[in-house]
This record gives sequence, C-alpha cells and structure tokens, in this order.
Amino acid sequence: MIGTGDDIAAWIATLKKGDLPARREAEEALRKKGGDAVGPLIQALRDEANTDFRWYAARVLARIGDPAVGPLIRALKGEKDRGIRRYLAASLGEMGEAAIRPLVGLLADPEPETRGFAALALCRAGRPAIQPLSDALDDADETVRSCAALILWQMGEEGGMEALGKAFAPKEGATRKGEPEKAGKDPNQTH
Repeated sequence: MIGTGDDIAAWIATLKKGDLPARREAEEALRKKGGDAVGPLIQALRDEANTDFRWYAARVLARIGDPAVGPLIRALKGEKDRGIRRYLAASLGEMGEAAIRPLVGLLADPEPETRGFAALALCRAGRPAIQPLSDALDDADETVRSCAALILWQMGEEGGMEALGKAFAPKEGATRKGEPEKAGKDPNQTH
C-alpha cells in the first residue's frame, strides 16, 4: 500500500481509484490527518467529476469534523457548481453540531442558493439543528426568520406551521432588506 500514510496526495489518489478496502484505509488515514487534509480534499472534490470519489471526499470531510467546518462554509459560499455545492452541504450536514451554528449563520447570506444549500445541510443534520433554528425565529432579519421556519417545517418539527406564521409576522422595528425605515410613522395610519 502507501506505507506510512504521510502523503495526503497519495491517500487522495487511493480514494479516487482504489478498491473498497484501499478506499476505506485512505478514508481513515485522511481523517487522522485532520485539518491538514481539508484543503486538498476540497480541491480534489472540485477537480474530480467522479461522483463516487466526491461521495468519499465529502464523507472524509464530515469525519474530520471541526477543523473542516470553516473551510467547508467558505467553499460552499464561494463555489458556483451546484453539484459540488451539494457534496459540500452534505458533508456539513453529516457533521452535526459542529457545523450547525455556522450553517444557521448562512441563512442571512444575500445569495438565495447559498441559503438553500445551508437549509439542505441543516435538514440533514436533523435534531441537533432544531434549537438553533428555533432561536433564529426571533432574528431581526425577516429572511433568517423565514428560512428557519421553512426548515423546521420541512423537517416535520412539531409547531412548524406556527413557526411559519411567527416568521412572517412583522417584527417591531424590523425592516425588509432594501426598505427604508419608517421612523415615527404610526402603522395604523393610512397616510
């Protein structure tokens, strides 16, 4: 095999082309490399069109955990290829708690597609995402509230419909993005 496993590029090559036992060995070796393997794995995921390899790379990134969260979030925000974004989001969703707060933070991203991939990851994360999403229902940003409510509803969380109503209710002092504040204006006044 590869010997000591010090060569991240060699382990990634095995992950691409090895048989099943070799791929499993490469997964474990790359997981043990931790943060050192994150950048090369993300780059390989971008460079390689093979969906089997992308699945393995996403799985390894999820198993690396905490050290991979920040780079994966940045990659998800910066990547334009939807296929790659899907694997990045899947990896974040599989991480569970380590990725949840940063994913909830992406619900404020100005790009709707980024918010959509964050939503997919949060749904995949499941139960650990419920409380942070419930907390986001009180966010001043209507987009964040709406996204959080829709994700809770999609997850089948009890009270999801009520959360949708709460999310779309106007918050005192809150404005929609791009809408000027109407300071001092009585909301009951017609003109």
